[in-house]
Amino acid sequence: MKKTILKIAMPLLLILFFSCKEEPKKEEKEIAVKSSVSENYNISILVDLSDRISLKKNPNPTMEIYERDLGYIKTVSEAFTQHLKSKRMRQINDKMQLFFNPEPENPEINSISKQLRITVDKDNASKEFLNSINDTYSSKTASIYESAIKDDKYIGSDIWNFFDSKVQDQCIEKDYRNILIILTDGYMFYEGTQIKDGNLSNYLTPQLIKQNGLNTNDWQKKFEDKKLGFIKIDKDLSNLEVLVLGINPSKNNPYEEKVIKEYWSKWLADMKIKHFEIKNADLPSNMDKIIKDFILEKE
Repeated sequence: MKKTILKIAMPLLLILFFSCKEEPKKEEKEIAVKSSVSENYNISILVDLSDRISLKKNPNPTMEIYERDLGYIKTVSEAFTQHLKSKRMRQINDKMQLFFNPEPENPEINSISKQLRITVDKDNASKEFLNSINDTYSSKTASIYESAIKDDKYIGSDIWNFFDSKVQDQCIEKDYRNILIILTDGYMFYEGTQIKDGNLSNYLTPQLIKQNGLNTNDWQKKFEDKKLGFIKIDKDLSNLEVLVLGINPSKNNPYEEKVIKEYWSKWLADMKIKHFEIKNADLPSNMDKIIKDFILEKE
């Protein structure tokens, strides 16, 4: 009789044991989701207004580069507002802003960019304001690109200097999830500021890639043997996540894309940035999910 009771009791005990083990997992998952939704976002967009957007120098019959940029910015804005709407009113304390480096000479562009520095908190987070953010970003950024293309004065892009002297002060806030979106073709060049330190540089051009012999199938070995790359910036940016969009390698070198991504990956990792992705200049419709997954992944 005792043996029969034991045989019946054992399966019941096992069922109860495993049921109890499963419950905390569900609780933990719910807590994780809630904490990520209440997280404050600080999103910065760094726009490269160099001649990569020139309709004369870099025409693209499928979709112009500036139109792709505007599509990416629209998706970033949508992800930002989606995050805001997922939070309770009292939890909202989030920021989004747009930068250039160097700043354009056109005062109109700089004036518009100031209007794109948005702070949303419990005091101003009305339904009307949240619904207006996407339209504001779409129309204002379109005006910026139109003005830059009309001026036809492309002074280059100093992304390296932005990381060296500005990113810590302008893109990183304590107790925020800091995200930097960079719109660039992957090359860096600003007239008069080129620095070389051995085989390292603060710029990258198709000419430099060719000069370094990185246009053959052994480019990776050359890159490592010659210790090539961007000059290291001695900063701890572990509290920053970076999404690079718009990589557009020269078609004269079949290895150009890999070389550009190697330069960027090594440089970002050296600054202790743990979460970063580097994506090509695809159509905005193809990039929509990639951008939103990056920004909203913790939700």
